[in-house]
Amino acid sequence: MINVRKASERGQANFGWLQSRHTFSFGNYYDPRYMGVSALRVINDDRVIPGQGFATHGHRDMEIISYVISGTIAHKDSYGHVKDLPAGEFQLMSAGSGIYHSEYNPSATEPLHFLQIWIQPATTGGQPEYQQKAFEQTEALTAVVTPDGRDGTLRIKQDATVYRLQLADAEQLTLPLTSGRTLYLQLIKGELTLNGTPLNVGDGVSVTDEQLLSMQASEAVEALVFDLP
Repeated sequence: MINVRKASERGQANFGWLQSRHTFSFGNYYDPRYMGVSALRVINDDRVIPGQGFATHGHRDMEIISYVISGTIAHKDSYGHVKDLPAGEFQLMSAGSGIYHSEYNPSATEPLHFLQIWIQPATTGGQPEYQQKAFEQTEALTAVVTPDGRDGTLRIKQDATVYRLQLADAEQLTLPLTSGRTLYLQLIKGELTLNGTPLNVGDGVSVTDEQLLSMQASEAVEALVFDLP
């Protein structure tokens, strides 16, 4: 079964300094049909104007992934991490028993565009953790987040794996799917046909009860792929 979440149908928030598109119910946007997929609870497509950002706020018991599409995030948290997250890098903050942080666009001229992703952990509490890394794209589908941190990936407290997908124009890829798992794909760039279903920038799709996933890029593609319990 393939269910498409069209970019144009996502929830919206506009605060002037922030424009956000919500794949799932978040903040003042609520739709009982879109509460998340498996342990995946939030995909927010955020654009922040120069010199603005999220003031210090708290989280707990959530695995929070940020992926910068363009610009830079200046991150600061209550555990002493002061980091810059440039385009192409991934950040994973395990909120655990509780952490406060801020996210800011430090540029005076360049907008910030990033995805904020929340995945519910398998266990609650515990010491908060911070991880950040740039990954070389060695193949079309490259793991960036895994439950065990294998091969230098970021370690998440859930039975979930996140991949970055990159396909060249007209490139094809076929993936076997594991029975009982859920796959979610969020398209960042390009145009993609997935099992015959066309997808455009910002579209998402959940996949269940399929044996194979056939993908073909109509133009160069970048996407995140979530393998979920």
